[in-house]
Amino acid sequence: MNDLFDIQGNVTVITGGTGVLGSTIAKYLVENGARVIILGRNAEKGNAIVESIAKKDATLERSAWGTIEFLSADVLDRNRMEEVCQYIINRYARVDTLLNAAGGNIPGATIGPKQNVFDLNPDDFQSVLKLNLTGTVIPTQVFLHPMAKQGKGCIINFSSMSAFRPLTRVCGYSAAKAGINNFTAYMAAECAKKFGEGIRVNAIAPGFFITEQNRTLLTNPDGTYTERGQDVIRQTPFGRMGQPEELCGTIHYLMSEGAKFVTGTVAVVDGGFNIFAM
Repeated sequence: MNDLFDIQGNVTVITGGTGVLGSTIAKYLVENGARVIILGRNAEKGNAIVESIAKKDATLERSAWGTIEFLSADVLDRNRMEEVCQYIINRYARVDTLLNAAGGNIPGATIGPKQNVFDLNPDDFQSVLKLNLTGTVIPTQVFLHPMAKQGKGCIINFSSMSAFRPLTRVCGYSAAKAGINNFTAYMAAECAKKFGEGIRVNAIAPGFFITEQNRTLLTNPDGTYTERGQDVIRQTPFGRMGQPEELCGTIHYLMSEGAKFVTGTVAVVDGGFNIFAM
């Protein structure tokens, strides 16, 4: 029987793979037989993730277990991204999936409760745009080359709840993620028209998940929610934050043959946050 959701042997590149969400997804994909390459700037963290997954691997039967490795790379460094891409092609002969999970925010691109728009730092605003938006464009350009030659490939960008509505505080990040949605739609049509229906481009929009970057914004040291965290919970019909593992099923679907006719969409995984209105 043909399994539409079989991803064994899928060569998957994950930018920002050392973050909470990226590393969780990497682990899940390895457990389901994918050949995963995580990219990031922190070699110590990246190698620790690989070692942790390999250690678990050693205790299990390898019937469907994939592989994982870490490569140091900055998504804004085109030369390094091209070197990484060539290495992967030399090693695996193809690239099946690109997950553009790199991103983040910096204080100067935010507007706090006691600030106003005049406190926004334009340079920091530009830096956040570059990291989140240009940091998706460059890997997409680089890894699309082998996909176009293959006539097949899957690109999944990381959007956000802030792409749909202008959440308070995160001015730069919201602008960048709104750009991700637009870029996803544009690239889906561009690739289908010029490289064929085998190239699919979609995005995933996580709701609120506790990560290293937002932990202090959403939770207190004792684990209770901050005022901001409580606002999120009130807006989320499920009444809780998401668990990183809850993104894996949607990622799996989008990269599989089960989503063969799906392109240009933004899959929301948010516990109802984006549709709730009082």
